[in-house]
Amino acid sequence: MTSTTPDRPAASTASTGPPAALPTADDAVAHTLLNCLLREVSGPEHQTAVSGGRLMLRLPRRGVLLRVGLRRTSLLGSHRFTGPVAEQTPDGWRPVDWRRLAEYTHTELSLRTGARNEEFLPQIAASHRGVAAALAHHGRRTPEAGDPLAAYLASEQSLVLGHRFHPTPKAHSSDPAAWSAYAPEAKAAFPLRMLAVREHLIAEECAEPGAAAPLDRLRPVPEGYRLLPAHPWQYEKLRDRPELRRALDRADILDLGPGAEPFTPTASVRTLYDGDTFLKFSLDVRITNCVRKNAHYELSGAVALTRLLAPALADLAVRYPGAGMLREPAYRSLALPGPGRRPDIGLLEGFGVIVREGLGGRLRPGVTPLLAAAVADEYPTGPAHVSRLAGTDPAHALEWWRRYLALLVPPVLAAYFDHGLVLEPHLQNVVLCVDADGGPAQILFRDLEGAKLVPDHHEQALAALPAEVAGPLTYDARRGWDRVVYCLFVNHIAELLAALADLHPQSEPALWAEVRRTIEEYAEGSGRPPRLSGLLAGVPLPAKANLLARWERSADRHAGYVRLPSPLAEDVLTQAIRAETDGRRR
Repeated sequence: MTSTTPDRPAASTASTGPPAALPTADDAVAHTLLNCLLREVSGPEHQTAVSGGRLMLRLPRRGVLLRVGLRRTSLLGSHRFTGPVAEQTPDGWRPVDWRRLAEYTHTELSLRTGARNEEFLPQIAASHRGVAAALAHHGRRTPEAGDPLAAYLASEQSLVLGHRFHPTPKAHSSDPAAWSAYAPEAKAAFPLRMLAVREHLIAEECAEPGAAAPLDRLRPVPEGYRLLPAHPWQYEKLRDRPELRRALDRADILDLGPGAEPFTPTASVRTLYDGDTFLKFSLDVRITNCVRKNAHYELSGAVALTRLLAPALADLAVRYPGAGMLREPAYRSLALPGPGRRPDIGLLEGFGVIVREGLGGRLRPGVTPLLAAAVADEYPTGPAHVSRLAGTDPAHALEWWRRYLALLVPPVLAAYFDHGLVLEPHLQNVVLCVDADGGPAQILFRDLEGAKLVPDHHEQALAALPAEVAGPLTYDARRGWDRVVYCLFVNHIAELLAALADLHPQSEPALWAEVRRTIEEYAEGSGRPPRLSGLLAGVPLPAKANLLARWERSADRHAGYVRLPSPLAEDVLTQAIRAETDGRRR
């Protein structure tokens, strides 16, 4: 069977544009599984083909041939599906529901790896429940026109289906009622739980004086105490710990009850925003791959990175004034003595809260911030979607795209090549700020948990940190480059490009040509680094193997990559543009 992602990808076929309605939970889960199989299993093994407006995909070890309708094909092989999945039988084609497709995937991976994963099918079922609940909540609240903060929060809470190349994007280890009370897709907003902790029992680090002030402003506390806000769900999970109960009984900790103002969960679930400051809490709930807690080394690492990155960020701000980073200059937690009189690690991590800068001090006048993942969503789930920003004219959309790439690409590449800084600009880590006409005006990067340092550039600074903090802050140069290329070009640019191509199907080659032109322009001005030369020559692009990582139960940091044939090579784009031009003439 011929692969749909050969060395010379085919140009996009005609499309009906973005879908008018959201899919059912059944179709969404089935399509996501197909995306993963296409990218990580059947595609690399050349077990796929496009025929008659459908994708054909074989699971060779299980001996199953599947097919699904196509709304549009993609130069990168990231096709758009429509309708149910079917399998070939001796009596013809019959529908395959998401449960059977999950079982087929489980069997294929078991035969492929020689191992089983008993968590896999329950996690897919949990994700299906999460998608169904998110669809039920969709559309319950829309922001008022002219309110930038409301528009921003609506974009954070609009991701109904999640990552389309992750097998369990909406899985979580919580009962549905608790999840709905705190989940972004349920349009939740709630007050924090306020604790007053004796000063000597506070663990805190600050990158600069006053960095923890956003915590202290939330509520006054008695003299000799410091305020420690807690995520109310996390507090419920920890409140019966014996060490905590004893501290409450002896008034080392005072439970002040709920705060006065609500915080809103962002797309990351545990990062909350009140319009002034982002607070990133620990949450002992397994979401997609892992329990979402702030490990002790991540608490210190956020502050250490904020200090270490100051010169690099200052340089990038001067060179690229349209881009910026939301720093994480402080954390605070609870340091109750445990065994050996050292702080109880479970409580230290469980109550750890990282302070992240808010948007207010960063935004240019007159712009509206929007989560990039909402702008690039396959389905128009909210007012932030690109279909509402880029317009219906293909020429206007292409100009919109040029402006976007000019803001996004150069600072990420300069961070890596000039400063040994691996940013993680995937769609959930980037805020796009648009002007009154919906045009790109500013880019903000966030979440230092994903930012890493290349040791060769930062050897002395890393040596000054404790090994348990320094180690997780680094990637070697090759792994760092793979991470940059994946997050920037595969996760981010390719997905937003796909959303634009849904609007203007004939424009996909021209959109990729603009990506190439942006890289070329940066390369020419920076001595043409060899890694960029390879990118421009069309070397395969790394894509994070989320399905295989989930199957192997690997930590995200250790997830592997599959290689995708690149649409960036000049001869590929020339041929694709010529084919589109010839097609229009006919």
